Amino acid sequence: MTQWLSLSRASRLVGVARGVLQKEIREGRLATSDGLISTASLGALYPDFSLEESGAFERVARLKEEAFGRRVLEHVLPSQAVMAQRLFAQSQELADVRRHLQRYHELVVTTQRRIDELAAATTDPDFAQLSAALERGLAEVLATETADALSIMDDMLKIVSAHVTLRPSGHEFFVDGRDSLLQAGLKAGLKLNYGCGNGTCGLCKARVVSGEVVRTMPFDYPLSEAERLQGYTLLCAHSAGSSEIAIETLEALGPGEIPEQEIGVRIRGVTALAPDTRLLHLSTLRTGRLRFLAGQSVTLFGGGGGKDAQGAYPIASCPCDDRNLHFHIGRNTGDVFAEMLFDGTLKAGDPLTVWGPVGDFVLADSDRPLAFVACDTGFAPIKSLLEHAMAVDAVESLSLDWLATRPDGHYLANQCRAWAAAFDHFRYAAHADPDPAGGARRMADAMAAALPLAGSDVYVAGPASFVAAITVALQAAGVPASQLRSLVI
Repeated sequence: MTQWLSLSRASRLVGVARGVLQKEIREGRLATSDGLISTASLGALYPDFSLEESGAFERVARLKEEAFGRRVLEHVLPSQAVMAQRLFAQSQELADVRRHLQRYHELVVTTQRRIDELAAATTDPDFAQLSAALERGLAEVLATETADALSIMDDMLKIVSAHVTLRPSGHEFFVDGRDSLLQAGLKAGLKLNYGCGNGTCGLCKARVVSGEVVRTMPFDYPLSEAERLQGYTLLCAHSAGSSEIAIETLEALGPGEIPEQEIGVRIRGVTALAPDTRLLHLSTLRTGRLRFLAGQSVTLFGGGGGKDAQGAYPIASCPCDDRNLHFHIGRNTGDVFAEMLFDGTLKAGDPLTVWGPVGDFVLADSDRPLAFVACDTGFAPIKSLLEHAMAVDAVESLSLDWLATRPDGHYLANQCRAWAAAFDHFRYAAHADPDPAGGARRMADAMAAALPLAGSDVYVAGPASFVAAITVALQAAGVPASQLRSLVI
């Protein structure tokens, strides 16, 4: 029996981006009804789907394991309590369906019996024809139908992966593994309101409109009796207890709604990405996480050996992991903070202070293809934007063009190739030129030959000479100024 799926569920089942399915709908290859997609229509468009090689499972595993390089083999499934509650909810739903079907069957049989009685008591042929038609219809309904593989897989996914809809925005995301509602929403790239992330501040308070939640950790924030009766809960301390859940909460509309914060952190590690590039890994405290948007920057304060320093740098990591902040810091004469990092004055375990975030180099609300352009350590904010775009999963294609002005400039090329391997709709191209401006012009020519630039949103980050040159070249190639955003590193 055909089921009707939301765009998010359909994309997860067949393992493609929502933007890809939206393109199929616009071009008339995928039919919809009231915004929903039938499993029959989806199966016809993706006939190679199978339960054994589901695009959903394959894509999610590759995304998390290869593209993001995170440890996900542990805690892939929800906790026992969460699984039990979702199974119970599914069992209740099945019992309700069976009960209603039985009542409908009894009604039809009773109706058929009454029609037969009327047909026997009259010579009107219409009653005999109606009785025969009803009997044929019942025979067809009761006949064994071919199992709908997509429907079966969707029912399976409802147990291990809950679907959440936010009101009033209509944004959707899935709760996988042992994530809380807050963690899952952040991983999906949504701009949820929160503070501490551990049940203390109450900023992630939201109202459950439908569905059930289950508490996954203790919390100290006191919800009033009135709030509990209205269905309010803390997103950080609860997960989805049912396969479908709707939550009423406000989301940030842009950088202006993200408050500036000052938090204490510690250096977790300093890693050489290249001779002149260091990865600075900071860990926040459980009670002081940094809320930011992908592409934003912060100022770091700290020191050692009798010296103090500060430096402003874009965040290279995704907002979905707010306890681990990454920065790509290049060797730069005159940057005292960078010098202390390279000479070993700043080391693992040292305390720092983070102030921010600042900046409006963030993703616009658009479903156009996204083209990302970086030069040297300009890749840092681009990486954050890319991971956010992958998490949102709302556009039909992504591309990254990265210019290196020195031999070791593509310091995370393996990461980029992993993205290209994990995502069918991702393109990666590496460029090299010691002259940022000249390299920018040649890069723009290559992009114009490979991409529909006029219909894309383009994000550029790098040194001033590079940004200026490629901005002129991209606009000459047809990119409207309104679809071009840049950040000078």
